[in-house]
Amino acid sequence: MISHISIKNFAIIKEVDIDFHEGLNIITGETGAGKSIVIEAISLALGSRADTAFVRSGATKAIVQLAGTHEGEEYVITREVSAAGKNLCKVNGEIVTLANLNQICKKLADIHGQYDHQSLLNPEYHIKLVDLYKKDSIFPAKQKVSEIFTRYRELSSRLKHLLADAAENQRQLDFMRFELEEIQKANLTPGEDETLEEEINLLQNSETIYESLAEAYELTNGEEYAALSGLKKAMDRIGGIQEYSKDLAEIYRQMEDSYYLLEDLCSQVRELRDNTVFSPDELDQAISRMEALNALKRKHNASLEEIIAYGQELEERLQQVENVDSAREKLTAERKKCEAELKAASHELTELRKTAAKELEGKILAELAELNFKDAQLVIEFKESREYTDNGTDLVEFLISTNKGEKLKPLSKIASGGEMSRIMLAFKKIVGDYDEIPTMIFDEIDTGISGITASIVGKKLKQIAENHQILCITHLPQIAAFGDHNYKIYKESDDTNTYTTVIPLKKEEEVEEIARLLGGINITETTLQSARELIEASK
Repeated sequence: MISHISIKNFAIIKEVDIDFHEGLNIITGETGAGKSIVIEAISLALGSRADTAFVRSGATKAIVQLAGTHEGEEYVITREVSAAGKNLCKVNGEIVTLANLNQICKKLADIHGQYDHQSLLNPEYHIKLVDLYKKDSIFPAKQKVSEIFTRYRELSSRLKHLLADAAENQRQLDFMRFELEEIQKANLTPGEDETLEEEINLLQNSETIYESLAEAYELTNGEEYAALSGLKKAMDRIGGIQEYSKDLAEIYRQMEDSYYLLEDLCSQVRELRDNTVFSPDELDQAISRMEALNALKRKHNASLEEIIAYGQELEERLQQVENVDSAREKLTAERKKCEAELKAASHELTELRKTAAKELEGKILAELAELNFKDAQLVIEFKESREYTDNGTDLVEFLISTNKGEKLKPLSKIASGGEMSRIMLAFKKIVGDYDEIPTMIFDEIDTGISGITASIVGKKLKQIAENHQILCITHLPQIAAFGDHNYKIYKESDDTNTYTTVIPLKKEEEVEEIARLLGGINITETTLQSARELIEASK
């Protein structure tokens, strides 16, 4: 429930603090005093969109704080709207997004006003009411339908794409075969072009390479220069004296390492020299292969590795085209089986809904009778949609006749605002019994009603307030008289500004306010007595 709201610099409200209580909380006031502004402030705290127009003229920002509890958990919600357009949401001191705030506030309170009349006219809302009425049995069935529908839609999509791709591939079949054959004949190997490039470079420079290697070997291990043998002699001389000092021993060790390293290098140079042979045929073959690879790369505007991958893709696509009939048959059979499951699950959901709807019809008619619709008739009509959906195949609409002799017709054909207010209240009474929302807020529930009907509506609000906290704005004394806690909203002005104030009413003040609603400005003892009788009759 909502226990407190603090409103600062919101519209014409400078600063107001209101404590709310369990039961039926009634707010009254003269037209233009700002009753709807209080509801707008509460709505803002509960997650509605912010608007800079909410900021009081001359103020930098509007602040609304709401304190409430749900299932033992306390919530303090803060909304700040600056004149510059910035919007801040906090829950228990932590900044949250508007989406997060909405999720929390759905558990706290529900605001009912003219918008609810509009939603009640929308048949899409009707199926939600039926589902909510028996949610323990219907929601699991809906989940089952949704899961099967998701699989059915996926299979349908796969089959559609398979057939579309097969048709397109069939048109390109000869070209794909030609390209695949060309790639396969090329017998490509990843990195082959890089290896060939190096090989060609070596072959083209083989004579120079051979001469350099031969000369290098001669300089290191030949008969004329013999650098290796000279190093060996020097090493032997140092070896004969290394025992005389650590420095000589270290020099000998390094010379020995150098000797063996040079010996190994000489072997490698000799091997490379002996294997370097200029072959025009090999060079021609390498160049020819390289030209073929480059031509293929230019044609596909891709690297060798990408062409190899493309070849594999072509092979897979050709296999798909050749096996499309088998794949189509398999997918078609899977989808047919899934459709049978979906049909059965949808039928099961429909039967659950129809059972719930029949019971709901009786409850709504009973509520309508209490709301002075003595001759009302109501039927929850079911039609079947042409296509499967994740919500089954049901199209649900509430048909009503409010007067004897009238035909059943959609709620949208009900012209009277007063009738719609009462019909909406009947729905909210039933929905309120199982939606587990602790607080209901009614704005202008009394639109288009008066007299005995107003008293009936007040009584119905009182009944709902036995299980829910109710905040209700009204201008009718018949409804105000049923309040467990009454508040008055009024405007005051000074030389420069207008201020809206909300105050809780004591018992005698409550009588005076209801007398004002009954008789206007001039309150007489007669109107006061009528107000007392009205309050007494509501108990």
